[in-house]
Amino acid sequence: MYIPTLADMLVAHERIKPHVHRTPVLTSSFLNALTGAELFFKCENFQKAAAFKVRGASNAVFGLTDEQAKNGVCTHSSGNHALSLSYAAGRRGIPCHVVMPHTAPQAKKDAVTGYGGKITECEPSTTSREAVFAKVQEATGADFVHPYNDHRVIAGQATCSRELNEQVDGLDAVVAPIGGGGMISGTCLTLSNLAPQVKIFAAEPEQADDACRSFRAGHIIADDAPVTVADGLKVPLKELTWHFVSNHVTDILTASEQEIIDAMRLIWARMKIVMEPSSAVPLATILKNKDVFAGKRVGVIVTGGNVDLDKLPWMKN
Repeated sequence: MYIPTLADMLVAHERIKPHVHRTPVLTSSFLNALTGAELFFKCENFQKAAAFKVRGASNAVFGLTDEQAKNGVCTHSSGNHALSLSYAAGRRGIPCHVVMPHTAPQAKKDAVTGYGGKITECEPSTTSREAVFAKVQEATGADFVHPYNDHRVIAGQATCSRELNEQVDGLDAVVAPIGGGGMISGTCLTLSNLAPQVKIFAAEPEQADDACRSFRAGHIIADDAPVTVADGLKVPLKELTWHFVSNHVTDILTASEQEIIDAMRLIWARMKIVMEPSSAVPLATILKNKDVFAGKRVGVIVTGGNVDLDKLPWMKN
């Protein structure tokens, strides 16, 4: 298992520059007053493909040799990695094959096909996803770019925290969502080297809290098919992301479904930015644990904005 280094992040930063945005950091005096902290929102919902995952996907795709890239790339994903890899592959002019659960938001499926990706659907469980994917990879011979358990992907995601660290002085903590752990691992990689005094918190839905339980137990606990409004956070940790989580994360905090929805609606209403439910989990945990963050300067990574506008979670059916 290759553990990506700071040098890998720096190479990724230069490699992906032509293909990603340096996203803005926004603030809200209302949310600062509500939480008792100074919050700095790193808005990856304004990223290319509307998700941070385009960083890791672009690093992987543009790091391939022509020989490695000849059959294209393939992956399995609930959405944002699938559409990000499709975006990067399209820019390089190579095929992209993705396995997605049939329950994935239509907005994410549409984005995949819009970028030229080819979708094979599976059941909404890790077991089904991996079984269907194995068949797709065998049939295509494409290079597998794992959504998070891939050193190229983690090095790419790590560039987000490098930007945040340059944009905001004196951070005390950074909070990011955790599913499989790609963003958190990248955050750990960068901050443990460039700003080791910054505490790193992961935020997770109570109904998909396998990372939290893993953290408490000291080993990976994987749920097969959790149900949560935060569709991007349903996958379990793997060996590579567990390395970073177990060594560098200060704590993993959880929020209920209603707390996530309330936080999402609050940011839409107060900051006027479109974010998906997974991106609201950090604010939900900050609101729930005000004593942890009171008086602190806190970076909040808004991971994506790919949301189905016809099925917002506060809408009545």
